[in-house]
Amino acid sequence: MKSTLRNHLNENLPFLKDKKLLIAISGGIDSVVLTHLLKKLDYSFSLAHCNFGLRGKESNKDEEFVKELGETLKAPTFTIKFNTEEFATKNGLSTQMAARELRYTWFEKILKENNLDYIVTAHHKDDVIETFLINLTRGTGLDGLTGIPEVNGNIVRPFLPFIREEILVYATKKKLIWREDSTNSSIKYFRNKIRHKIVPVLKELNPSLLETFYNTLENLKGSQQIVKDQIKNIEEKVISKKNNETYFNIEQLKNLSNPKVYLYELLHNYGFTEWNDILALLDAQTGKKVLSKTHQLLKNRDVLVLTQIENTCTESSKNININTKEINTPIHLTFETVTIPTSSTTMDYKAFDQILFDDINTIAVDLDKIQFPLTIRKWEKGDYFYPIGLNGKKKLSKYFKDEKLSLNDKENTWLLCSNNNIVWVIGKRMDDRFKITKKTTNLLKIKN
Repeated sequence: MKSTLRNHLNENLPFLKDKKLLIAISGGIDSVVLTHLLKKLDYSFSLAHCNFGLRGKESNKDEEFVKELGETLKAPTFTIKFNTEEFATKNGLSTQMAARELRYTWFEKILKENNLDYIVTAHHKDDVIETFLINLTRGTGLDGLTGIPEVNGNIVRPFLPFIREEILVYATKKKLIWREDSTNSSIKYFRNKIRHKIVPVLKELNPSLLETFYNTLENLKGSQQIVKDQIKNIEEKVISKKNNETYFNIEQLKNLSNPKVYLYELLHNYGFTEWNDILALLDAQTGKKVLSKTHQLLKNRDVLVLTQIENTCTESSKNININTKEINTPIHLTFETVTIPTSSTTMDYKAFDQILFDDINTIAVDLDKIQFPLTIRKWEKGDYFYPIGLNGKKKLSKYFKDEKLSLNDKENTWLLCSNNNIVWVIGKRMDDRFKITKKTTNLLKIKN
């Protein structure tokens, strides 16, 4: 097994040889064998062990085992304890998904703080078929059916050529010591049900299951590459970008042979799952949208507009009293009251008048013309204001149109109001009714 791994590393993962590796080690047989083999092959590595606190004293003993192994092999060892169940409940995740998120976030932190290069895990062939079946059961695309990638960014899995039985034979022959996870035999977890209930039946039906499975996997990877090549060609015709927005041409999408399939390939990396709703956007009215946890897809005339959801604030409005100096939600604003001595009114007026036109993120209003509490809110149908520099009032919808604001820009626009009169379309234009004049003695300077 040592020579097989050496050849595999030299032929397929040669970049690892002179790098500093971080082995994700549970204390179980797979990661322990990987650690011993990489030691024998003279690779430079540290160990990282997560104590998820799910098995009480057993979890603590796993941690102690890894620490002792690190001392024996003279390898720097990092350990951490997580309250996994609390994290899972708080974030609406399964225990296994919570553990995965905690684990990899911590691994990345170790890499950054210790100038390490790659995270190495002990996933093997049996893990690949289990993952395939899990994804198949839950529903997935080609990405979910092509197995666990050997290299995924800075995560490397050099054990993928091996099966569980080979690892067990090696560990037994070399009389290695490892920790047995009692939960591995429980069918409480989905993966264990696949491992103990489904895979044995499949192997009974086909004793050469792993071999035929990997042949199928190679065929799927070939098909996946063809799809990627086609998607790349389609992207050039369908997609355009401006600032932080990505535009998908609806006419071009509808001309494709199967728009739903192409939409999946173009958008699944952004967390979307409701593909029928996304398909329906092609013929929906302007303004309709579909949300994922991280992104928004908005129908705007002849395009779908993809944007990242940045503002996680749930406030739809906020009141501001006269003593407020700063707010951070729903947006950040600072407030400064200035009293102008009568003798210098003209000079200060000119200075603040200049601000009004040179800095769209700062306004100065006549404090005596506004009524507290001020209100911050989103725009509503029928809103109007008197744009400074323009004689007369204007509907906000018309102002947005003239300014060529996208639907996404409109949705992210906040208004500062006094007695429901718009004082400032924040970051864009203030209202002429509240501007300072030569008679102004008290200013309120507001900065976004």
